[in-house]
Amino acid sequence: MNDLLTGIQTAFLLILTADSEVLDITFRTLQITFSSVLISTIIAIPLGAIITFNEFWGKKSLISVIQTLYALPTVIVGLLCFMILSRSGPLGTLGWMFTPNGMVFGQTILIIPIMTGLTIAALQAIDPIITDTIRSLGATRFQFLKSHLREARFTIMAAIIIGFSRAISEVGTAIMIGGNIKGHTRVLTTAISLQTSMGNFNLSLALGIILLVIALIINLFMGIVQNR
Repeated sequence: MNDLLTGIQTAFLLILTADSEVLDITFRTLQITFSSVLISTIIAIPLGAIITFNEFWGKKSLISVIQTLYALPTVIVGLLCFMILSRSGPLGTLGWMFTPNGMVFGQTILIIPIMTGLTIAALQAIDPIITDTIRSLGATRFQFLKSHLREARFTIMAAIIIGFSRAISEVGTAIMIGGNIKGHTRVLTTAISLQTSMGNFNLSLALGIILLVIALIINLFMGIVQNR
């Protein structure tokens, strides 16, 4: 209990004093997370719509695979990304290993299946009467897709929030691809892991509290946007 109280006090002290290292780690965390969520949104929502509104062989199996990837361990994603981005890998020439770009790549791979699967679920849940009405009005393909995305916007917004929460809290990919380099690729989750291994439990708990506060603020903000 004393460690918890000390951790909370340390967290407030770091926030109130605007500790430069903590601010640097926090801004880097947000930059990487927002970048990965933005890229995933651009890819996952259209992909989910394409899968939902097109019939093809193996569609149900593909959806099952996507849903299975919800539970994909971050260390496996980190390993796959390491093999892809290493010098001998297919994307090794990009030089993304141990860089923020590599971490964005890894987080994007991690959350695309989640956001795609939830988008599919959201679009499939739309009342068929609405779909038939839109078609009967002679909507173009773009208008058809736009109308359905508007109908499912609340659930899709929830998918984006879940993707953000998954990205900001992951640690396996961040360590394996980013390397936890101070001032370059260190983020809140990897800093917590490092401080814990060093026995600095108060500081690691404080960083964890800061991480939770950030996630809470972002989720509250997106919830307000969703309600509006």
